[in-house]
Amino acid sequence: MNKRVVVVALMAVFTVAACFVILGSVSVEMMDTLNINEAELGSLVLTLFLTSCIVQLFIGPLVDKLGHKPLAIVGFAVTGISILLLAFATSFTMAMVACILLGIGAMSLNTVGNTLIPAVLFEGKDPARASNLGNVFFGLGYVLTPLLFTLFFKSMGYTAAVSILGVIVIVFLVFSLTTSYPQVSSGFRFSMSFKLLEKAAVIIAAVALFFYMSLEITMATWSKPLMKEIFGGGADASAKAGIVLSLFGAAMTIGRFIASRIKNLTDIGARVIVLMSLVSLIGIIIMVMTKTPTIAILAILLTGLAFGPIFPNIVGITFAKFDPKLHGSIFGIIFTVGLLGSTFVPNFVGNLSAGGETVQQSLLIAAVMAGILLIIAWFIGRIGAPKKI
Repeated sequence: MNKRVVVVALMAVFTVAACFVILGSVSVEMMDTLNINEAELGSLVLTLFLTSCIVQLFIGPLVDKLGHKPLAIVGFAVTGISILLLAFATSFTMAMVACILLGIGAMSLNTVGNTLIPAVLFEGKDPARASNLGNVFFGLGYVLTPLLFTLFFKSMGYTAAVSILGVIVIVFLVFSLTTSYPQVSSGFRFSMSFKLLEKAAVIIAAVALFFYMSLEITMATWSKPLMKEIFGGGADASAKAGIVLSLFGAAMTIGRFIASRIKNLTDIGARVIVLMSLVSLIGIIIMVMTKTPTIAILAILLTGLAFGPIFPNIVGITFAKFDPKLHGSIFGIIFTVGLLGSTFVPNFVGNLSAGGETVQQSLLIAAVMAGILLIIAWFIGRIGAPKKI
């Protein structure tokens, strides 16, 4: 296997993380720059993920039919442009257009990265383990995006700091243009995608991702405003809150790296999901209740560590039950449902916060989501592979 395609897969999931966390990373500064409130920030998050939800449903089958290269090129190009547009936005409307484009680019890269990784790592023999290792780079995107923005914002200002993130994605585009990719299976038909909607393994994975992704994106969007609230404001509160958001991404990365060290993870991945769902529920409850910055930070780190293996294990376990030629379509279905959670739950938190509740109080909805995920996780390991597609 060409090692360059491995690099492209890892760059793709890194960039997806940047897309998911960028609004949270720049949230405080963007609200000041564009003179918008928490509800309008929540609307931008809704726009990003509603677009992603619609696009993802089509991107999955397109990867199975056309291959990874066209979608990788489109993904890096559109994402780079959208981040630059976000950097130079002078109005809420321009920011919303940027978020629409960001959703298109992110979902192209999302499918490319998450379907390539199980195929090119560990010779395709342990998809849950491969997905965890590959998504370590997703975690790095969560770490570095808010950290880079915070560092550059101090010395260069909002527009330049966001622009640098866009330029990095354009560099990834250049690399992807010179890479060869695996051949597309000639046996794929679009009708196969519809038959997958009847499979219990696909349905339970989709429902699990709905609740998990609502949690992850809620944390990515509102951890920084939460910590600024707990720090009590002040000149350095925003910078310190941005660092905490980076630490959340670091904890997710560590969780995925630890999981990737477990051989034959696919066999026990369902039990890992149950355990990590329970830990994340505990972390969020602590986060909602505490008034102490140190305890809040520890709760965020605990939650990030628990979040780490959940998404890769859901994807890897589900992929292991199906022929690889269907992985793009499967990913398209389950991630589309997952995106519905990402679309509406963070926006609901924003509306509650703008309506008089604190961000901390509004995060109670995340605790409810974590509790439901714990229940759903119990069923994932109890559904076997379908006999026929």
